[in-house]
Amino acid sequence: MNNQQTVKIKLLFFWDYDTQWGADRSRSPGGPKDWGHLEFENTERLLDLHAQYKIPACFAVVGAAALPGQRPYHDPTQIRRIHTAGHEVASHSFKHEWLPGLTHLELTETLRASKDALEQCISAPVNTFVPPYNQPFAYPQKIAPAFSERRDGGSAHITLPELCAALDDAGYRFARVSYYSLLSYLLMQLFKYRSRKPSSIEYISNLSCVRLNAPVGFAQPTLAFMEKCVLYEQGVVIVWAHPHSLHLGNSQDERYLIPFFERLNELRHQNKIKVILPSDFLLKEEA
Repeated sequence: MNNQQTVKIKLLFFWDYDTQWGADRSRSPGGPKDWGHLEFENTERLLDLHAQYKIPACFAVVGAAALPGQRPYHDPTQIRRIHTAGHEVASHSFKHEWLPGLTHLELTETLRASKDALEQCISAPVNTFVPPYNQPFAYPQKIAPAFSERRDGGSAHITLPELCAALDDAGYRFARVSYYSLLSYLLMQLFKYRSRKPSSIEYISNLSCVRLNAPVGFAQPTLAFMEKCVLYEQGVVIVWAHPHSLHLGNSQDERYLIPFFERLNELRHQNKIKVILPSDFLLKEEA
């Protein structure tokens, strides 16, 4: 490839920074967990690794963690350090609430409280939002169901367009989202098949959104997906993980992260992929 050729495949790198607020609200079997302290300890290591490999990331932070207080619930100093290191700070709700089960008033409150706490902490705008648990999935206009959300949240559960409209009203400009058409959902349930391809910016309730596409973490499925995407002419790869999982032996482990960083930098040097932040999309829209 000609080194002067414009790179068309972009990569967004997200860390979902849940802290103990997220551990307390774990929806996995067994109820509340106690891994909140790992979020802070592992983020120190991540900041070193990102600096070493010169890879910017977007840290989606639970807003309550930016308030004064002690770990494992709070560390405003670390959040400021994330921002100072050149990474983007996004909102991950105020206390890692399950958004489909909120009322519209509760949704508005968590969106605004998180944005305000984070902006006060880093003294900079917070424009990006990442929903906890990647939900809501329900997107009626796309025939994208969310049966568990209807079951657990009731008939009035918050849908994805409703979330995006509330985000727009609260002053956010960008969101990472996830939804599956009914056909895709059935293929996943019946055959464990999921089609993966680069995403593109889409507008939901006037909000700029990018749809999740890579598996969580950095193991072979994510690495293979990135390799596949560089063959496309354009699109976005979304890589994501949680700091607290950095040494838990799953796909988000450091033993997968470092080889992923190394391969990503090889592709960058070959001008086949470019790492960007959500704010870069917004700057492009403003140009």
